[in-house]
Amino acid sequence: MSATRRQILARTGALGAGIAFAGSIAEIFAGPATATAQGLARGGYGPLIPDPDGLLDLPRGFRYRVLSREGDPLRSGEGRVPGNHDGMAAFPGPPGVPGRSGRVHLVRNHENRRNSRVAVPAVEGLTYDPAGEGGCTVLALDREQGVLSERVAIAGTSTNCAGGPTPWNTWLTCEETELKAGQEGYTKDHGFVFEVDPYDPRRTGAVPLTALGRFQHEAVAVDPYLGTVYETEDAFDKPFGLFYRFHPRRPLGGRGSLRAGGRLQAMRVPGVADLSAVQEPGTVFEHVTWVDVPDPLARQTPVRLQDFGPAGITHAQKLEGCYWGGSCVFFVSSFARRAAGSAADHYGQVWKYEPYRSRLTLVVVFGPGTDPQLPGDSPDNICLAPGGGLMVCEDGDGAQYVFGLTRRGEVYAVARGRQNIGTPTKPEWGEFAGVTFAPDRRTMYVNCYTPGTTFAITGPWARG
Repeated sequence: MSATRRQILARTGALGAGIAFAGSIAEIFAGPATATAQGLARGGYGPLIPDPDGLLDLPRGFRYRVLSREGDPLRSGEGRVPGNHDGMAAFPGPPGVPGRSGRVHLVRNHENRRNSRVAVPAVEGLTYDPAGEGGCTVLALDREQGVLSERVAIAGTSTNCAGGPTPWNTWLTCEETELKAGQEGYTKDHGFVFEVDPYDPRRTGAVPLTALGRFQHEAVAVDPYLGTVYETEDAFDKPFGLFYRFHPRRPLGGRGSLRAGGRLQAMRVPGVADLSAVQEPGTVFEHVTWVDVPDPLARQTPVRLQDFGPAGITHAQKLEGCYWGGSCVFFVSSFARRAAGSAADHYGQVWKYEPYRSRLTLVVVFGPGTDPQLPGDSPDNICLAPGGGLMVCEDGDGAQYVFGLTRRGEVYAVARGRQNIGTPTKPEWGEFAGVTFAPDRRTMYVNCYTPGTTFAITGPWARG
């Protein structure tokens, strides 16, 4: 994912651009807010302190623990810790077990393609395609962030980028590819969503949720009231991706219910073929419709290329983050470039869809900025912060940060990666991914994609 994005940004001349915020973000958080920051906020948690160990710079009062590193032995003895650490979620656990209060199960994606540095080890009963090198691992942590266990949760998948948690405490891991059996050595079709039980992965196994479609999945969010699953498609070249919803036959049926099938649809915004054409925050579209996907398995034609009727369908470049908040689903277009075929340029959009009103609103637009300290290229993985606002993983060129975005639209640095994967004269740093908080909101977990490193960060989060 990171290399692809840098290549695209380099081709379109966008590397090194800053991010300015425009519009209102009140809908995302409780309380009024207008995002008008033009530089780093002087608030937040203060300046970053250089790490003497050269791993992670944090504000004063914060500390990190390295939970896991690429190439180290898995505690389960199943092999080595895989690389390309990406999307992640933290679950309480296991619920209802005496003496386990405060423990966390951390599920971590590995965005491995073919010939990856360190593949997810194949484990009997948990491997989908023996030729696949992606998957998930799960870490069980005690209340002091000590690692109790680390094991493979699913293997034999490909390009596991992001995903999302379910209301019944499982993880949906998404394959950001649509390669088929026979391509690049794969023995099975890829491009699916898989369900992972963080407490006992063998309960879910390695079974693709085929009814959720086969395409370049990025992230999902589940409506906790109706059980509808919303899905983003990350496509950086035309035809761009679609925004989907899946109505399960057994809504909110618990673990395994999504295997019962359902109905996959794509969003159509009347009169809008490309979401990048919308540039004014606060723009509202009423009467958004949903169109059945003709062939969810994309047997002959990729879904985004299929015939959705004379009115067509609505596309968007780089649809990535997706999360549920209140009674709405939010999703992110990470960037759009005219040079790549988009209708207009932007450095990130956040959209809000209200299912009960069939209404879509452009909430935030990230635009070119002038302050080099602002998030460098585009928002990637995001999560809600304990004190309100967002945590944003930067994915671009140069120094890599986790930034906070306050309810007032102020931007502040939370962490800076220090692991140089370049050279002393031409340094390069791995992107951040998978930012998430423990259920008690006292610990933030985040991955460095390369070299694969998972951090637990504690400190005065409530102060923010």
